[in-house]
Amino acid sequence: MEKTIPLSESLEDYLETILDLQTRKTVARSKDIAAKLNIKRGSVTGMLKKLASQNLINYEPYGYVTLTPEGEKIAKKIAYRHTVLKDFLFRILEVDEQQADETACRMEHAMDTRTFKKFVAFIATLDACPHRKQDRE
Repeated sequence: MEKTIPLSESLEDYLETILDLQTRKTVARSKDIAAKLNIKRGSVTGMLKKLASQNLINYEPYGYVTLTPEGEKIAKKIAYRHTVLKDFLFRILEVDEQQADETACRMEHAMDTRTFKKFVAFIATLDACPHRKQDRE
């Protein structure tokens, strides 16, 4: 078994994509992953092998791809970060929804856990502020 190393942005995107496909279709296939990430199918194999070697996915060539419990835990954290960041950009800053989604995808990988927790607390404070709601009316 290979030692677990910090995940690259690309590997995190794979986990997030597999979670989405697994949620919608029960399992993911390499061709679905390639389509969703807009990459060639052949490029997917190497990344899936890396994730499997770290016990983050269950993968057999030409078979289905599913997240392991640890992979699912990481993927859900990444998806949550994406959702929170996109919501902030779209709802609070009023960035166009597609641009908010694209920007959130880049930001979700860069923000450390401690800063993200503070960011979530900041959003909660903004949402609770009665003056902010009055300004919008």
